[in-house]
Amino acid sequence: MSGNEKQKGAPQGGAAKTAITPTREENYSEWYQQVVRAGDLAENSPVRGCMVIKPWGYAIWENVQRVLDGMFKATGHRNAYFPLFIPLSFLEKEAQHVDGFAKECAVVTHHRLKAGPDGKLVPDGELEEPLIVRPTSETIIGATFAKWVQSYRDLPLLINQWANVVRWEMRTRLFLRTAEFLWQEGHTAHATREEAEEETMRMLGVYADFAENWMAMPVLQGRKTEGERFPGAEETYCIEAMMQDRKALQAGTSHFLGQNFSKASEIQFLDADGQQKYAWTTSWGVSTRLIGAMIMTHSDDDGLCVPPRLAPTHVVILPVAHKPETAQQVLDHCRKLAEDLRAQQFAGRPIEVEVDARDLRGGDKMWQWVKKGVPVRIEVGPRDIEQGSVFVGRRDRGTKDKQSMPRDEFVRGAAALLQEIQDGMLAKARAFRDAHTRTIDTTAEFEAFFTPTRTGDENASPEIHGGFALAHFCGDAAVEAEVKDRLGVTIRCIPLEASSETGKCVITGRPSTGRVVWAKSY
Repeated sequence: MSGNEKQKGAPQGGAAKTAITPTREENYSEWYQQVVRAGDLAENSPVRGCMVIKPWGYAIWENVQRVLDGMFKATGHRNAYFPLFIPLSFLEKEAQHVDGFAKECAVVTHHRLKAGPDGKLVPDGELEEPLIVRPTSETIIGATFAKWVQSYRDLPLLINQWANVVRWEMRTRLFLRTAEFLWQEGHTAHATREEAEEETMRMLGVYADFAENWMAMPVLQGRKTEGERFPGAEETYCIEAMMQDRKALQAGTSHFLGQNFSKASEIQFLDADGQQKYAWTTSWGVSTRLIGAMIMTHSDDDGLCVPPRLAPTHVVILPVAHKPETAQQVLDHCRKLAEDLRAQQFAGRPIEVEVDARDLRGGDKMWQWVKKGVPVRIEVGPRDIEQGSVFVGRRDRGTKDKQSMPRDEFVRGAAALLQEIQDGMLAKARAFRDAHTRTIDTTAEFEAFFTPTRTGDENASPEIHGGFALAHFCGDAAVEAEVKDRLGVTIRCIPLEASSETGKCVITGRPSTGRVVWAKSY
């Protein structure tokens, strides 16, 4: 039975006991794809490498936007919008930048179509200068900042944009790596190095706060090595999370650009002493990759699990009326229950409730909501109405783990219940990460940690292995590249909270001044 066939309803007995097949242990990559499909989040589009984000997936992204937008504005940033197309000459102004993105650029060379000899449309009207479809906006925004900034009084300039970008990826996966994706990119200009560095770290902290307190996803904050740095940046900082296959996922980055882009774009200002200076700039961003991170951090073999603070629907109410004569009474009761729940607040918004009155079998409806990850399910039938109770199921527990409780008590405690689920998801994810983080000091242990093994069945998938290895590194970029080629392992970050500790590089044995985080990654 295929994964798609399995997902049409509840588990059907036999050996399979989960709503998603294969399971995480059987084939993690395919499990992820099936969770996306079963949760009705997204699908592949007719355009290679691009995705259609379906309403449920986009509703999650809207909640991500809403929360982050408020956090950005609370720190003084304002939204703007900049062109999708970037002249090729703009990218050429910053050599490292163009080298870093050259292989991923989609290029527009013509501005119209005409009918060819065979009647098919062909490009016509060649552009004088090719246009790059936005892979990131440092260069085009830099050109704009150069016009906006004239005096120290114009600084700091704190701008964010919500946009789509295109990076022509050859191997794509829904949400994690697509040719087009949605994101936000912050761009700021400052009078001093210190102010720009402070901004870089402030926004890294905003991302970490969002990841942990809204996504329930624990992250490490750290600095990238030179080999992993954003093209053209002086320093790149990141948040790194561990997925359930023990791979790392870079969930957000904040870049201190120094004066590299301001010199390339001529972002200059007169300081208080009348001296002409170059501005110091930053950029930072997160994308729809966060939804992929959420899926892989929390979901299980029954489907998606959405942290309550980001859930489009917090509570789904399932009316249970086996007799036509009681159907309207039950439905009216459920609608009043929904109204009372919506009067309660959770995480700065009313509790979102849906009454599922569709003409479907109760089991089918229940499993659809399980696979979509709604935090709380309520079943209400005539007997519950008589007893003044509701039957409650939680997504963070087994589907058979339900309990009856007084209706009014449930309504009063709904917000606290949602926060309990949120806190439990974070604690579970943190415990998983900590259980698979190891301090390693020898080459043999390091290589064994990251080498997959197979069972006796030659057709079986390699076991899920690895995690975060805290190990010393000598700082040699060539060594870092060799480990990446040989083991598929990269340095995810140099942790900000790491204490100074001398030792020997786990690869070369050369002197090292501190441990870094090594992992396989997405």
